[in-house]
Amino acid sequence: MWLQNTAAPVALTPVKQPPVLDPVSTATATMHIWWNSAIRALPSIVAALIFLFLAYWAARGVAVLVRRLAMRRDRHDLGTIIGSIVFGALMIFAVMIAAVIVFPSVKPGDILSALGVGSVAAGFAFKDILQNLFAGVLLLINRPFRRGDQIVVKDYEGTVEHIQSRATLIKTYDGRRVIIPNADIYTSPVTVNNAFAIRRTQLDLGIGYNDDLGNAARFIVEAIRKVEGVIDDPAPEAIPIEFRDGDVLVRARWWTDSTQSKVVHIRAKVVEAILQAFRTGGIDLPFPTQIVLLHDQTGKNEGDRAEQRLRGFDQAADGKDDAETRPPK
Repeated sequence: MWLQNTAAPVALTPVKQPPVLDPVSTATATMHIWWNSAIRALPSIVAALIFLFLAYWAARGVAVLVRRLAMRRDRHDLGTIIGSIVFGALMIFAVMIAAVIVFPSVKPGDILSALGVGSVAAGFAFKDILQNLFAGVLLLINRPFRRGDQIVVKDYEGTVEHIQSRATLIKTYDGRRVIIPNADIYTSPVTVNNAFAIRRTQLDLGIGYNDDLGNAARFIVEAIRKVEGVIDDPAPEAIPIEFRDGDVLVRARWWTDSTQSKVVHIRAKVVEAILQAFRTGGIDLPFPTQIVLLHDQTGKNEGDRAEQRLRGFDQAADGKDDAETRPPK
């Protein structure tokens, strides 16, 4: 059986082409829409600006309060950094609230989500800056050294001027300023020269083998005690350390105030006092001495070192005598 399609034919309606818009009219209409939106949002914008103005002065007041509290506890640099961080955090929070006031459809959760994604990107972009910032905060909280301390960091030595959010400023003893990133200081060994009230200084001296070592040590201690600025307790001392070529190493040690200028000037006075005591007591400070042994190159006395030394000295003496008796040309 054949099936016959009895459906009525569908009439096709022609598609109308969209009207061609005038660019000038379109731009004008869009500008009108924006203008109307701005006029409607003008009260909200004014309210947001007033809120930001008030929030700015409030945040500034909180930052000043934080700095003053830190100054009362003798933590000027920590108060400066914490105050700046508090001011920045409050202003960011104020901007978020202002955005909600101007755009009511914006939710605080959306802003926080955007800030979370942005903070990750910013963390990678400003890794070194944030690392120095956190290191500076930890240095100021733990206080391994303070402003005015004399420290040694790597190849730099001087007095701490400021501990900023990014770097620590050191004034060297010759009047130069060194800026060291906080992360380098936090991860490097730091020597604080004036961490304690007194500091020990030492000086190595060479005493000849023909001199009385006990008398030399006594002269050293007595000379150091007479120097102004040397502390009596702990007492100065002179300790024989080792035998060297041509002399015996004696190490003189004494204690002074830990300030670098006093350490340097007292050391100079100690050197002068010891030298004068040695001259008065007849103690020799020998010069470096070398002994040259002439080796027998003929091989006749190979292995007999005593014979080689004897022949070497004899040949040297004979050569000297020949040179003295040889008539001049």
